[in-house]
Amino acid sequence: MSVGCLCRLFGVSRQAFYRKEQYLQRARGQSLLVLDLVLALRREIPGLGTRKLHVLLQEPLAESGIKMGRDKLHQLLHEHGLLLRQPRQVPKTTNSLHSLRKYPNLLRNKLLTAPSQVWVSDITYLCIGLGFAYLSLITDAYSKMIMGYCLHPLLTAEGAVKALDMALSYGGEISQELIHHSNRGSQYCSFQYVQKLRQASIAISMTENGDPYENAIAERVNGILKIDFRLNRVFNTFDEAQRTVEASIRNYNHLRPHMSCGYLTPAAAHTSTEPLQQLWKPKVYSSRRKGDSNEPPLPTVTTSLQDS
Repeated sequence: MSVGCLCRLFGVSRQAFYRKEQYLQRARGQSLLVLDLVLALRREIPGLGTRKLHVLLQEPLAESGIKMGRDKLHQLLHEHGLLLRQPRQVPKTTNSLHSLRKYPNLLRNKLLTAPSQVWVSDITYLCIGLGFAYLSLITDAYSKMIMGYCLHPLLTAEGAVKALDMALSYGGEISQELIHHSNRGSQYCSFQYVQKLRQASIAISMTENGDPYENAIAERVNGILKIDFRLNRVFNTFDEAQRTVEASIRNYNHLRPHMSCGYLTPAAAHTSTEPLQQLWKPKVYSSRRKGDSNEPPLPTVTTSLQDS
């Protein structure tokens, strides 16, 4: 049956039929282009979600004359099986049952207004064959930029010290009021680590009650690297893991936008002179000292604690 007969049968003009066909072909072409761009971004950041993809695609889509909202992008990813499913990871790398000196939490009521005011630190593990390696990270709490890191085969202070050395050797200025915040793990309480902080005139702050929200930024960065950059997979060798960590942190600092930084990348946020805009409502958490059940909760850091 001819197109003309079908159009008369359904009460549609031939012009409308061909216009619809052209629209569908153009839409299919645009969808294929968007999917190609998504796959290119996912090659660099495998766990990049819809919200971040939509931000990063704005410029290339505008150059191609394509208008696509976040919901339409989400539907497109759903139709092609590209939505992410993120399992929860619960690493255990902290041993606070030691006799070394522990330090109080200095971040209560601390409002961050610029980079190099607070560094947060944590250690997470990577699976290598049947064993593990341990990734020490130091992150600027304001810009979310990873300042120093070290992947070490042993869960000792050496890896944490090397990450600190990298952060201290960074080319930017270090504030005279810089605070180093971490959990109470033996690596951060060790003589060598504490000595380096004191020599650099950096104040020492630690969590007090084992609440993950007391070091939420560091915990969140661990999750981003493991989920978005697929560091939660099993590596064959230590060298393979090392190369992947270096590439992932480089892409994290320079490619991945953060909602808590006004969708700037950490590297751009670290050098920005404008106040960072939070595009989400921050979670305000509280902490109590043991034995203070009748006292009101004490507020802690009210800057960005996580980034979705």
